[in-house]
Amino acid sequence: MEYAVLNNGVRMPMEGFGVFQVRDKEECRRSVLDAIRAGYRLIDTAASYTNEDAVGEAVREAISEGICTREELFITSKMWVQDMENYDMAKAAINASLEKTGLEYLDLYLLHQAMKDYFSAWRAMEDAYEEGKLRAIGVSNFYPHVLTNFCETVNVRPAVNQIELHPYYAQEKALETMKYYGVQPEAWAPLGGGRYKPFEDEMLKGIAGAHKKTVGQVILRWNVQRGVTIIPKSTHKERILENFDIWDFVLTDQEMEKISSLDMGYVGTAIKHFDPDFVRMCNGRKIHD
Repeated sequence: MEYAVLNNGVRMPMEGFGVFQVRDKEECRRSVLDAIRAGYRLIDTAASYTNEDAVGEAVREAISEGICTREELFITSKMWVQDMENYDMAKAAINASLEKTGLEYLDLYLLHQAMKDYFSAWRAMEDAYEEGKLRAIGVSNFYPHVLTNFCETVNVRPAVNQIELHPYYAQEKALETMKYYGVQPEAWAPLGGGRYKPFEDEMLKGIAGAHKKTVGQVILRWNVQRGVTIIPKSTHKERILENFDIWDFVLTDQEMEKISSLDMGYVGTAIKHFDPDFVRMCNGRKIHD
């Protein structure tokens, strides 16, 4: 496993395990435990996933079994939009995530969207960071212009920006902006979220065959070699193991360029953050036709 060193000196694994849409608590607990047993040490959840408690249960079980120590794990959660009305609500949301996971601290806590009063929410996160409740704080889905304004304004710059990053939405400008401000990029949907049929792509299959790897492993390796932390998700043990087996090969520069050529720009994004209807939905407003 490789690690990134965040802008506050905290070490973060370059690969983790995501639990987005794993709503069944027992399935989530089992999958997280399988991931930890496989070697994953970064687990990514969120308040809006409604499975923070299942993640916490799996963490405690892994520790009790002697698989790892708490210090070896890197647990991430995120604050949802409805908790970003003001400072007090944000502070309560942080404490709720800690209570639900049953952990004394979180290794990383993110603003899930750049919506509502996210500056007040960030101040609550800064205070929790200073109190030791959060080892690092960051953001998610902050596009370059938003991240730039944010970094130029806040006291504690984000350690991480978790955004959609895969070959069909490479976001090179976003990576440049994060590098400028010392923000670690982290990819959600690193395999494309099941939207682009990469496993049928002859070019990707050719590269995978050359390395005796799967197309999924090649796509994950592509992001890691760009310096991006990845959090693939699966509830299938064999796929959990497969996704983690990417540390024994290196893509050539030519292969990296070929994979990057799949980029579709904004057309390739799964969620249209610039769509007013999407913003209204996240804010709890009904979307009208």
